[in-house]
Amino acid sequence: MTHARTVEQLRSAFERGATKPLAWRLAQLRALRRMLTERAADIEDGLLADLAKNPTESQIAEIGFVVGEIDHTVKHLRRWLRPRRVSVPGALLPARAFTVLEPVGVVLVIAPWNYPVQLLLAPLVGALAAGNAVVLKPSELAPATSAVMARLIPEYLDTRAVAVVEGGAEDTTDLLAQRWDHIFFTGNGRVGRIVAAAAAEHLTPVTLELGGKSPVYVDRTVDVAAVARRIAWGKFMNAGQTCVAPDYVLADRDVAPRLATALREAVRDLYGDDPSLSPDYGRIVNDRHFARLTGMLGSGTAVVGGDHDAATRYLGPTVLTDVAEGSPAMAEEIFGPILPILPVDGVDDAIRFIRAGDKPLALYVFTSSATVRRRILTETSSGAVGFGVPAAHLAVAGLPFGGVGESGAGAYHGERSLRTFSHEKAVLSKPLSPDTLQLVYPPYTEAKDRFARGLLRKLG
Repeated sequence: MTHARTVEQLRSAFERGATKPLAWRLAQLRALRRMLTERAADIEDGLLADLAKNPTESQIAEIGFVVGEIDHTVKHLRRWLRPRRVSVPGALLPARAFTVLEPVGVVLVIAPWNYPVQLLLAPLVGALAAGNAVVLKPSELAPATSAVMARLIPEYLDTRAVAVVEGGAEDTTDLLAQRWDHIFFTGNGRVGRIVAAAAAEHLTPVTLELGGKSPVYVDRTVDVAAVARRIAWGKFMNAGQTCVAPDYVLADRDVAPRLATALREAVRDLYGDDPSLSPDYGRIVNDRHFARLTGMLGSGTAVVGGDHDAATRYLGPTVLTDVAEGSPAMAEEIFGPILPILPVDGVDDAIRFIRAGDKPLALYVFTSSATVRRRILTETSSGAVGFGVPAAHLAVAGLPFGGVGESGAGAYHGERSLRTFSHEKAVLSKPLSPDTLQLVYPPYTEAKDRFARGLLRKLG
């Protein structure tokens, strides 16, 4: 099935100017907010069916997250859209220079399954704020949530400019064959390469929000029990199926065994003696991912968890020790509730280990040493750094969210979302009189040559 007709209809609405007025943009954002609040129960039911996600967690990490993004954008959008003045070189005066943001056109947003509301709608907020028409492609691996989005979005948003396309790989392939003005993809690096290659056919700019093995470093200067609670929360929410979840821990050698013990207590505090009975602990999305994850359990010794049930796709919060660097759990992003702990000989060893791998989406550090913090910031590269807390940087609307290298290209959230989905147009306005440019018009004379050489020295 081709989706060319859908794209054509949205492009027609964009070219007629339907999406450009500020009033339209604000109306769409407010309508999206109403959908999230008025139909929250429907959305929660979809997330529960797909991921066994607790409704409170759905409010925090999915629905409420997007509502907060909308509120922040609506509050600041008029200011963000104002032209930005730029200074003009003296040789060009009198003149004015400024930039204006214009929508890029028709945008494709491809969302993953792990946060199927947040990661579908948060990019939509930026695309609508920028004045674009948008096609949304929810993940077929979260079918209940996809169906809810496909049903609700046309009820609340302008169908001339916003469309939802459901389906599997065939539909995604067809969508990627169309001409877009921007493609926003969240997912893994393998599919990210396919998206980038398809986009290159039309020279379409892309934002790639990918994953990676986000490390944690813990040194001997911190309260291990407090650190364990933070790590357990960030790692095991959504059953570890979070792109910015701690992937593995590098702990000072004398800290590692104490941290493993503290993580056992932290898991008990969060999910009780038997997490399989906790309404707050999710499930693995499908059988394929369950098999992939359980195949990693042999990478070390399970000092916490390791229990699993294929019938319900339950995999308990698991902490592994005695993990070799070349083991399956260290060969790829885990993206599940398995946390290896590897002992290191201090910050030098930790930095060496981190730099030996791909640049991660996030890097988390627990230390009270200002020197260690500075060294991590200056001697490693990652999409983000969190000191003292994992994952929470996503909740700061003023911080750009995105990766670097293998973990992604481009960023969004807050004003950065608006700029991601806009073209910043350069504008120079110079009156015809007085005509100061006559100093650079041919025919060139000795005096004009002296002026040009002097101007170059000043500009240099």
